[in-house]
Amino acid sequence: MVVWIFAVVATSVALAYEPQDGFDVVNEIMNTTIPEEYAPEIVPEKFGPVIDNPYSSFPVGKRLVYQAETHEGLERIEVEATAETKLVMGVETMVVRHREWLDGVLVEDTRDFLAQDERGNVWYFGEEVDNYADGEIDNHDGAWLAGENGAQPGLWMMAVPVEGVSYHQEYLPGEAEDMALVKVVGLSMTIQGVVYDSCIKVMEWSPLEPGTREHEYYCQEISGLVREENIQNGERMELIGIEGDDSF
Repeated sequence: MVVWIFAVVATSVALAYEPQDGFDVVNEIMNTTIPEEYAPEIVPEKFGPVIDNPYSSFPVGKRLVYQAETHEGLERIEVEATAETKLVMGVETMVVRHREWLDGVLVEDTRDFLAQDERGNVWYFGEEVDNYADGEIDNHDGAWLAGENGAQPGLWMMAVPVEGVSYHQEYLPGEAEDMALVKVVGLSMTIQGVVYDSCIKVMEWSPLEPGTREHEYYCQEISGLVREENIQNGERMELIGIEGDDSF
């Protein structure tokens, strides 16, 4: 059973990590100076599949449910932390399942591979994608895996987001080049009647899709995404339910 979001009580979550200074924060996370090409240093022993980042946590069984009215129809998205793991670049990653329905019909089933480093930064090591058409798998567009074909892992969420810092979320030249920019930290907002006081606003874009930009809002009170906005057309996806996390 899903606990619908209007029944969730917003509670304060204390930061478990110390802030890092502005411009050099990403280089420090990547354990490198500014390189000629993107190549973060990955030491498998410094990563693990337990994801407890204050803004994006995935205890096994946690399921987030979202809904959006779009020009194509009614979208429903479910994001679930599974007990599965996958070894990528020697790192044991957690499998987070992402499924999307359009007007009740499954259109996408994705398995994201995430790991958290010893400082609390969450990394994105790739995704397997099944895109559906007429009830059958049509293609795997958007799939990538760090360590293969020049792909590198990116940052899913910083341990302590710093305003003005941008970073790669995924990196496969010509295929997956999503970027993120932390725009606001310490934001308050209301979602489905619930007030959240510890949120961040992140802008996402890709040089491969120059006309598309989105704002995403993550809140400590649920340690996850609560809203996504398409800047161009104003379409909005919001969290409507959550289950499987004893923290709430």
